[in-house]
Amino acid sequence: MTVTDRIEALQNEVETITTRDVEIHNLIASIQYDAISMETSQRGFLLTGDESYLKPYNKGKAQWEANYNSLYAYISDNPSTKKELEEIKVTIQEWISKAGEPTIAMKKQDMEDDIIAFFQNDIGKQQMDDLRTKFDEIGNQEVQSTKLHIIDLENKNRLLTIGIYVLLLIASIISFMIVSFVSRSIVKTIKQVVSTITEIASSGGSLATRIHVNTKDEIKELGDATNQLLSSLEAQSWIQSKVAEMATMTQGINNLEVLAQSFLTKVAPMVNATYGVFYIRKGTGEQQRLEKLASYAGSGEETGKASIRFGEGLVGQCALEKRVFLINQPKEQAPLIKTGLVDFEPRSVLMVPIEYEDRLEAVIEFASLESFTSLHLKLLEEIEKDFGIAVNNIAGRMEVERLLSESQVLTEELQMQQEEMRMTTEHLEEQYLIAEQKTKELEKAKEELEDYSEQLQKSSQYKTNFLANMSHELRTPLNSILILSQLLAENENRTLSEDEEGFAKVIHTSGTDLLKLIDDILDLSKIEAGKLILTVDEVNLTEIPELMKLTFNPIAEKKNIAFVIDMDADLPNVWYTDGQRLQQILKNLLSNAFKFTDKGTVHLRFEHTSQDMLAISVTDTGIGIPKDKQKLIFEAFQQVDGNTNRLYGGTGLGLSICSEFVKLLGGSIELNSTLDKGSCFTVYLPPLSQEKLDSILLAQQEAVAAAELMAAESEGLEQELTLQITEKARTSEFAGKKVLLVEDDARNVFALVHALESKNMQVTVAGNGKRCLEILRSESDFDLVLMDIMMPLMDGYETMREMRKDSQLQSLPIIALTAKAMKADRDKCLEAGASDYISKPLQMDQLFSLMRVWLTKQVGN
Repeated sequence: MTVTDRIEALQNEVETITTRDVEIHNLIASIQYDAISMETSQRGFLLTGDESYLKPYNKGKAQWEANYNSLYAYISDNPSTKKELEEIKVTIQEWISKAGEPTIAMKKQDMEDDIIAFFQNDIGKQQMDDLRTKFDEIGNQEVQSTKLHIIDLENKNRLLTIGIYVLLLIASIISFMIVSFVSRSIVKTIKQVVSTITEIASSGGSLATRIHVNTKDEIKELGDATNQLLSSLEAQSWIQSKVAEMATMTQGINNLEVLAQSFLTKVAPMVNATYGVFYIRKGTGEQQRLEKLASYAGSGEETGKASIRFGEGLVGQCALEKRVFLINQPKEQAPLIKTGLVDFEPRSVLMVPIEYEDRLEAVIEFASLESFTSLHLKLLEEIEKDFGIAVNNIAGRMEVERLLSESQVLTEELQMQQEEMRMTTEHLEEQYLIAEQKTKELEKAKEELEDYSEQLQKSSQYKTNFLANMSHELRTPLNSILILSQLLAENENRTLSEDEEGFAKVIHTSGTDLLKLIDDILDLSKIEAGKLILTVDEVNLTEIPELMKLTFNPIAEKKNIAFVIDMDADLPNVWYTDGQRLQQILKNLLSNAFKFTDKGTVHLRFEHTSQDMLAISVTDTGIGIPKDKQKLIFEAFQQVDGNTNRLYGGTGLGLSICSEFVKLLGGSIELNSTLDKGSCFTVYLPPLSQEKLDSILLAQQEAVAAAELMAAESEGLEQELTLQITEKARTSEFAGKKVLLVEDDARNVFALVHALESKNMQVTVAGNGKRCLEILRSESDFDLVLMDIMMPLMDGYETMREMRKDSQLQSLPIIALTAKAMKADRDKCLEAGASDYISKPLQMDQLFSLMRVWLTKQVGN
């Protein structure tokens, strides 16, 4: 201990000297750095006037005195160094008070002359030079002091080394003497241990015998380890004997209740349990549960729950996880263990799962007034390995017995049914022959259906290709028509007459309407073919009102209609859907609302429903829709009636496209309308994810495929009647002829009047059927009537019927003009009284040829 203390003292001295010297040099350097920083900072400020240069000055002024005090504490035991350090302090204080602070104050007051005068007699420089000299002297003194300390430590270390060698020699002699004594003691003790083990082996294998060693050394540890081994062997022997008893007990038992009761009666005393419950598994899959089968020391129906689901409580969790649960000293447990006199609270509760081939068969729950030991847990673990087999075997035997009894009952029923089956067999044989014949017919029909399905698929592909090509073929010339007609209509060079400029405007307006119609038809075709691509993105709902106002406010102002937009307070700012399709839906609905509203209000409202749906309603005070027409208007090319078409225009595609887009977005559209009071269209849209969109598109494609297989081939368009006249008619053939043009579309009137007048014909225009009849009653000398079919107030069909009722007009040639080109439409025109029929868009050569035929007939008659 003396040597150790001396070594530690020597080490402490070395560390103290090293730390002290390093700290002293650091403090000297810090004080010197602070002084130089103050001087440099002062001069920088005096040169520039920038107060940021004073930061090092102020920092050094604040720190140097603390560093000085720390250094003073280290060297206060050296009088000479202490005196020099005090002189350094006085020098720094004088420099600050006489050189630093005054010059800084002069600079702040812009006293440049005083600063120059001060530096002509600069006392601060001499003070700083003195500081540097004194710092060097103190540093040299500390280096010499350190060298003397090191020489002293070397002398002490040499003496310590000699002492250690002497002590090692003495320790070696003492160690040899101790080893000799201990060796004799170990041999004696080992002989005692061997003697005791021999006695244990010769005493009939009793594992209760223990080795007693009085010494407190490694030999005692050997004896204790041997005693632990004997205890372990004794425990294993006890476990094996109990497991053997349990294996014997299960023999001859064929009932699960008897097995469960016998198990609890046998095992509970082995693990010192004073209470036990046996739960058996019932049901399969998610319907699995535990049912109480037997109990040990239970008290009536209160002992254990009758049925427990997997995962319910600790017992259910034990069944779910198939692992042992042990709870020691449960708190606030109601008295569970009962005798005739008192009730006891259990101190420890144990739950053990019984498995067979990794499948749970039962759960055993024990409670005890004492804690269950590891020996008890080991015993239950060994018993569980074989007991699961016994439970499974007995359950299987019971199931076999149950099935056997049921099979006996079924055998009797089968015997009764055999006679019935024999009677029906003969009937089935007859039916089989008939079925075989029908099967052949069905196979043939199946082949025909497969061929037909293939043809439909080809037809669908042809339709898709046709629409793609037609889109290109129509849009390419239409694009040129729109651009060139716009340039002509603008007439910037003033090379066109007013009539020619009007022609160009009509061309441009008609081309624009045609382009929109093509777009609508292609959208519907894409939807029907399942080819429309939707893009789910964040749609900023707060931007939509401004977009709608930008588009429809001019229309509202023009028609003097109020346009109101409401947004619910709880409406989210962002909604996940296809923003392009949502805007198209809103524009179509608002366009309809403004089209059919002459006065009042168009109201657009956004709401967030409790079912997490976006509800968008468009309400107007327009003409309304009859109840019997409210489903019809969502079909393509359908409007309420012909008057609606001609009064308000349109193709009848807008609502159809809206309906299809809403379905694609996973939503629905509702209509609430009252005739002459207005309508309210409400669109409900769910928030879309890409997965939900994919499922909607898949369902749509499946529906399209099914519709193609079920639909019959559509009726083809009848080819237009083409009248080919080899010789071009001369203008003189039409000169002076009077023609009555019945047409309500201003664009068509404009184009046809100029075309007819260019042939020197006299043209009179009637805007509808009633006006036509009024003109004919006053002037009946017309040579020919060009009759449009779809018109307001009185359409072409009704007008022609009224004309044919008049005997003077029965022979007057009437050529029907209609945009519908179906065969049924032509027949309907002829039945109504038309002399001939031509479809729009009109080919003027064809029209003139047809007029020439009927004008010639008129002359012949």
